[in-house]
Amino acid sequence: MRKSLIFAGLAVSVLALSGCALGSTDSPEPTAGTATSGELAGANVTVGSKEFTEQLILCEITAQRLEAQGATVKRICGMTGSATVRDAEVSGDIDTYWEYTGTGWISYLKHTEPIQNEEEQYTTVRDEDLAQNQIAWLPPAEANNTYAVAVKTETAKELGVTTLSEYAELSQSNPAEATFCGASEFFGRNDGWPGLVEAYGISLPDSGVATLAEGPIYDAVGKGDPCKFGEVFATDGRIAALGLTVLEDDKSFFPYYNLSLTVRQEILDKHPAISETMAPVTELLTTQTLQDLNAQVDVDGKTPVAVASAWLSENNLN
Repeated sequence: MRKSLIFAGLAVSVLALSGCALGSTDSPEPTAGTATSGELAGANVTVGSKEFTEQLILCEITAQRLEAQGATVKRICGMTGSATVRDAEVSGDIDTYWEYTGTGWISYLKHTEPIQNEEEQYTTVRDEDLAQNQIAWLPPAEANNTYAVAVKTETAKELGVTTLSEYAELSQSNPAEATFCGASEFFGRNDGWPGLVEAYGISLPDSGVATLAEGPIYDAVGKGDPCKFGEVFATDGRIAALGLTVLEDDKSFFPYYNLSLTVRQEILDKHPAISETMAPVTELLTTQTLQDLNAQVDVDGKTPVAVASAWLSENNLN
């Protein structure tokens, strides 16, 4: 998935901070709330994740929550690349990890066009992946880590731009004020720049568009150099930290990337309590919640383990 590749550099620094090497099977520090009895007593579960901040936090939230219900958990947090994690689940090397409905539909089930209905996309992915690969998708979270376009809040006010339609108008009337930064993958995806340009009628000269690595885009937009607008992900903690505003996707162009805990059906059949155990976690995962959690790592320098433990404690889930 797009997120796995573009966050690789960030993930390395995060993992260094947390003391957890890529593919580690051990928690980098003691986790809170481990129980010796509970709904999952006797269960052995391997939890995995991709390598970027959000996934590292979710890996720990899941592991600690399952442990709190008595499960013995093996962690493989921070595997490189979506395909690596997906293959590990399908092959049985891991039992569960958090995935995005848009990724399931487009990258794994090989459909070229996203479904522009949140619920329908989830149910279609759920049913098709279970039938083809025996992977269960538990009910999704409200959190939607989709593509978005952001601008410095002060700049948005100065230019009077709050929606993507208004941004398109600005690109036509004053392209020098509508400069845009994106990652190379975004510029090559139908659900990225080419489709966005077509859907909204954006018109910029080549000089008004810059290709950057994903991480630097946030800083570039914050500084307004070399671009005033840029591609971001909706749950990234740097949006608030850098004082950025996400433009409203008023034509609902971008696909849905709702989070769902995926579980091998074989494991779910053995331990159906996994679904009930994780349901309260899913219910609390909003886009804003993930922005806050991600910021605690990316901005405040905390470890994913510590952030997960504190959040579970705050919500009486460990």
